[in-house]
Amino acid sequence: MTVYGATNSGTVRLVDVVVIGAGQAGLSAAYHLRRRGFAPCLEAPSRDGGGFVVLDADDAPGGAWAHRSPSLRMATVHGFHDLPDFELPEPDPDAPAREVVPGYFAAYEAKHALPVVRPVKVLAVRSDSTRPDARLLVETDSGTWSARALINATGTWTRPFLPHYPGRFDGRQLHYAAYRGPAEFAGRRVLVVGGGASAIQVLSEVAAVGETVWVTRTPPVFHAGPFTPEYGRAVVAKVEERVRQGLPVRSVVSVTGLGPSVAYRRAEELGALHRRPMFDRLTEHGVAWGDEELAVDAIVWATGFRPEVGHLGPLGLRSPGGGIALTGTHATLDPRVHLVGYGPSASTVGANRAGRAAVNEIVGLLGTPASGEAEVPVPVPVPAEAGVPVPAR
Repeated sequence: MTVYGATNSGTVRLVDVVVIGAGQAGLSAAYHLRRRGFAPCLEAPSRDGGGFVVLDADDAPGGAWAHRSPSLRMATVHGFHDLPDFELPEPDPDAPAREVVPGYFAAYEAKHALPVVRPVKVLAVRSDSTRPDARLLVETDSGTWSARALINATGTWTRPFLPHYPGRFDGRQLHYAAYRGPAEFAGRRVLVVGGGASAIQVLSEVAAVGETVWVTRTPPVFHAGPFTPEYGRAVVAKVEERVRQGLPVRSVVSVTGLGPSVAYRRAEELGALHRRPMFDRLTEHGVAWGDEELAVDAIVWATGFRPEVGHLGPLGLRSPGGGIALTGTHATLDPRVHLVGYGPSASTVGANRAGRAAVNEIVGLLGTPASGEAEVPVPVPVPAEAGVPVPAR
């Protein structure tokens, strides 16, 4: 790759914008950068450091979807929204989500000729104080990029959250991130911890082959009515308020409650939705509430994820509350840094909107590229291995 510019640590690649992550939020942002006239910079960055690049830590397209359980089918996905300007062709409801969605993402990257470089692991982002134009240095295991703005779209999948409880359990324990379907739990008693969609998926599958016990920290909230636009806006507003205050984020799903999904109805039919309160401690053979002990064969911790933002640590963006305060999509303490798929945009529809909003803010910060606003270029042929048919336009 051609490189331009240098720092004390060596040569760097100069671009206008670096996008970190090629999941739903990162691809949405990349699409809107192209549409607003930012040139894709893959092998030959412009000499004035213009254009943008997308850095993805995975070996292939798909983001977190590529790592989901093979047992998660499209029929049981907890909501999915198309990326801008490319509908997901109607999938087979029984097809594994970890195959369909990555295929769709691969086709999307090809259709819009997005400059995704992979695998590239971002190690740290620093402010280059040696430059008068105050660029950001994005340090990776494949070299350093220098950018005028950054869109962080790293999601949460790589940071599963495991709460601490006293005691020790000698049986099988795994977080939902490592769950690969019900087969290994056939004929066993499995404790499922968590009150979200992931826990419901596990219950709906494992209860069909074994015995399940469901525990949650607080009583689950069941939302029987439709998710109207008004209800959705109210939910997002609650999450946004926490983000504005710089508090640790809560996912949108954690606020919406449990809706009547396919997995929910299946778990209900299997009698798996009888929730027990959280246990006091782990024991050698299971868990205990006071003097009552329950023996189990395995524990599945469907206890959620935390945002993957450790690489932003050198920028000092965290507030006293423990989170990163946002104004719009940019960090309140640094308007060059945008977080999408974070907090209120941590859903497929929210990620789409945040990608567009972040690019609008970046155009306001950097100005429109010299080429002016541009439409997305003529689609390029989609590779057959993408696995997703491209509908005619």
